[in-house]
Amino acid sequence: MHKNESKSGKNRGNATNTKQASAKPSKLIIWPFYILFLVFVVLYVLTQSNYFSVYFGAAALISLIIIIVAEFVKSKNESGMKSTFAEIAIAIVAVFILWFIIRSILATATPIDVVPSCSMLPTLHRGDMIVIQGINSKNINLLKAPVINITKSDFQNMQKNMGSESLECLAYNATEGRISQTVYPGYSVGLFLFKPGTEPRIVSNDFQNGNMIKYYCGENPVKLQNGSIINEAYTTGISINGVRINGDINNSIIVYQTIPQDYFYSIGDAYIVHRLYAILNVTGNYYFLTKGDNNPGLDIQYGNYPANMSYIAGKVILDIPYLGYIRLLMSGQLEQPQGCNSTVIQQT
Repeated sequence: MHKNESKSGKNRGNATNTKQASAKPSKLIIWPFYILFLVFVVLYVLTQSNYFSVYFGAAALISLIIIIVAEFVKSKNESGMKSTFAEIAIAIVAVFILWFIIRSILATATPIDVVPSCSMLPTLHRGDMIVIQGINSKNINLLKAPVINITKSDFQNMQKNMGSESLECLAYNATEGRISQTVYPGYSVGLFLFKPGTEPRIVSNDFQNGNMIKYYCGENPVKLQNGSIINEAYTTGISINGVRINGDINNSIIVYQTIPQDYFYSIGDAYIVHRLYAILNVTGNYYFLTKGDNNPGLDIQYGNYPANMSYIAGKVILDIPYLGYIRLLMSGQLEQPQGCNSTVIQQT
């Protein structure tokens, strides 16, 4: 009898020890990977103009994956598989609830986004996180930009003849037959027509007589990363049905979705973050002419259709520097896009 009690007590003791052993915290050390991740992210941001930035970005992404896996393993060891999955599920549900609350408050399906390029320098930088407020025909007055009334027939004619709207301001040397964005000594600035499969050719201002939108060309100083300043050919203004419009850096910045017919869409830009240049009111239907602050021309000049209201995600109301780099890394956008090595000085 005593032996049985002793054996039972021993078994209880073993069970208790086993339970205590299983409850011991995991010895997996993760904090060095957090430090590595932060170091790689900082190096990635600081070396954006450097060839090595892609490698730092890849290292940051790998570090992040290791952290996620390690945290999962550590949680499983400490709490068990069921508890770990329950915690993950709760976190996912909480994020979705918060996301839908933010969407409801800001009245847009995309309340938070990231600036993926340098086309809005120096106002917005690549990697900035932006907060977006929804815009519709009822609150369009929240947008700041000139509103021009356009007849439906005029707008349809413009859409049918988009090829004649793809006019860019470029510098050229007639003697040498060279064109460039940079205005070198001996170069002039003029309008060039771009058509698929053909070489760009210079056109006179009279070529625009049949167009709804007319462009004015000039020069604008641009600062390079090495500190030097050059002049570039630049669209200095437009006119719509005789109304002259110059760019205004106080106009609203919007986020819009591209369509398959757009040039931006063809190069992989699903969403564009650019400043309003003008709003076209086509008998109550609104279309938006936009331009990147750091771009020499309007979006329409590069073969992009004016976005209508149904493709507008909203108006940028807040930007948070650097925070968006995490999303760029996770989406694999490691390489710095073109246009990040120069910044326009006088924005129009």
